[in-house]
Amino acid sequence: MLRPASVEIVGAFLAIRWEDGREDFLAAERLREESPSAENKGEVDVLGRRWGGDGPRRFPGVTVTGWTQVGNYALSLEFSDGHRSGIYSWELLRSLAKT
Repeated sequence: MLRPASVEIVGAFLAIRWEDGREDFLAAERLREESPSAENKGEVDVLGRRWGGDGPRRFPGVTVTGWTQVGNYALSLEFSDGHRSGIYSWELLRSLAKT
């Protein structure tokens, strides 16, 4: 998997330049909507019951306020609404840019 060569917050977007030269600009609102966190997507227990993920689905006006690299595989994003528990893999970020 390709890794980012650089990551920057540019206004309401997360700008990523990848090692292959591709540049993506991901809207903060969309990133927040697609957060892979259990809080946002829910999680399933060993009995198959889903917990969480029943909160808001749209986050108008939210911005990315910071980010931290997680190992060599992902970013943890911080949002203006206080959300900061999703870990966005390189693969997820590239796929969000394509849709």
